[in-house]
Amino acid sequence: MVVKMNKIIVKDVNKSIKGKKILNNINLELEGGLVHGFFGRNASGKTMLFRAIAGLITVDEGMIDVFGKRITDDNSFPDNMGIMIENIGLWKQLTGMETLRLIADIRNVIGTDEIRNALERVGLDPDDKRKYKAYSMGMRQKLVLAQAIMEKPDLLILDEPTNGFDEQAVELFQKIIAEEKARGATCLIATHQKDDIKELCDKVYNIKEGCCTEVSKEEW
Repeated sequence: MVVKMNKIIVKDVNKSIKGKKILNNINLELEGGLVHGFFGRNASGKTMLFRAIAGLITVDEGMIDVFGKRITDDNSFPDNMGIMIENIGLWKQLTGMETLRLIADIRNVIGTDEIRNALERVGLDPDDKRKYKAYSMGMRQKLVLAQAIMEKPDLLILDEPTNGFDEQAVELFQKIIAEEKARGATCLIATHQKDDIKELCDKVYNIKEGCCTEVSKEEW
């Protein structure tokens, strides 16, 4: 019987762009089933680290393993991943429901009921006929969050997920993450607004100038 590894391992990872070090010898061992919070200023390396774990970029050196799958190989992505990362482009002429149906057709593992449920969980109306181009920033963030959770992924990678959220939306986000953790998902959350997620996190990490260090929640 094959036992699936329940860890994310980042070992000796380096990445430079145009001669500038973006990730500097990152070493992490992230236990599955927990919420891991990453805090750092803009351009600290948070987004690049998440892109590397998600398989969206290749690193210059090092190894990334997600639940037993090597990610640093070409064209390799984590299995069953939901992602919310900067600059996700969605279709301006589609409604929220139409958008998620189109994305769901890629893997074809969920139907209309699951899509409606995801929209309702984030506080959007599945029957809203407004197009994405008419959405507020907060509504757009909610739609991207809905696409990340709708297929019940094993891994959630969320980069600045509360941008554009009011206090009520932040509270709803916190509820959703608690539910996803209870379901067994591993959640990685990057933010520069640490108060929005501090109570959610089991482990916290500080990213500064491409270096990543685990810190106590008291220090954070």
